[in-house]
Amino acid sequence: MVRLVSTIALSFAISLSAVSAWTTVPSFTLRRSLHNSVKSSTSLPMALDYNDPVVAEEFGKIQPMSYEEVEEELMMSGVRGSPDMNEMDLKLMLVELRLMLSGRMPGKNSSAKKKPDTYSSKFEEALWEKPKFKEIYDALKAKGDHNSQNVAAEYLNQPDVAKLRYGKEYSSLLSDIDAALIAVKEVTSPTVTFKGFPANMGEAGCRMTLEALGEIEDFECNESDDFPILVGKVTYGDIESAKKAIDQYNGMDMGMGQSLELESV
Repeated sequence: MVRLVSTIALSFAISLSAVSAWTTVPSFTLRRSLHNSVKSSTSLPMALDYNDPVVAEEFGKIQPMSYEEVEEELMMSGVRGSPDMNEMDLKLMLVELRLMLSGRMPGKNSSAKKKPDTYSSKFEEALWEKPKFKEIYDALKAKGDHNSQNVAAEYLNQPDVAKLRYGKEYSSLLSDIDAALIAVKEVTSPTVTFKGFPANMGEAGCRMTLEALGEIEDFECNESDDFPILVGKVTYGDIESAKKAIDQYNGMDMGMGQSLELESV
């Protein structure tokens, strides 16, 4: 029985090596120091598109795991990287392994991506909701700068941890990301989404507040399932009123520990 399990594990390891961007045991080509893996671009080709919602969701599940937990799960499948691979490298390896085993590996000819109803992580949310951040991330991807992509993803999901790890080497990137996250999208329509008004305002109070800036043609408002805040969409009679609403309220602290977010759509 033990012999059969070992044979299966070995067969899987060999097949994974043939189709994966990651190398199975033994792996001497992946050996590099932690210092170099953070500061210089990796030579590993990335098989996954981290803009893909399926990939981003799995990455969000794995990121809170410890190094030891990730290593143990990989070893249970007979797969490991170099002992010198850093924590993020192993996590990305596990993302790919899980997708392969579950048959969810995104295909090259997949259909157009659909915006998810809910987000699995702050990173995934930023890719969909923050165009300037997506521009930065796509530029890193185009250059093949996978280390910076990893830093950007971790900074969105665990900003305090990422600052401690990468604050010196990637200070410029982190500053660019901060600016991208608060950048206001150009107002090109009279419709504005909003998020963050206190729930105790109620729909009527929220509408009255926004209506003070211009005539409203359409209004949708609901209470968030996660926080005591209101989320919704308002359509003004003209673009100028939409601009006033964004200028007036976007970024304002309403005392709920979260700033208001208003964005043109």
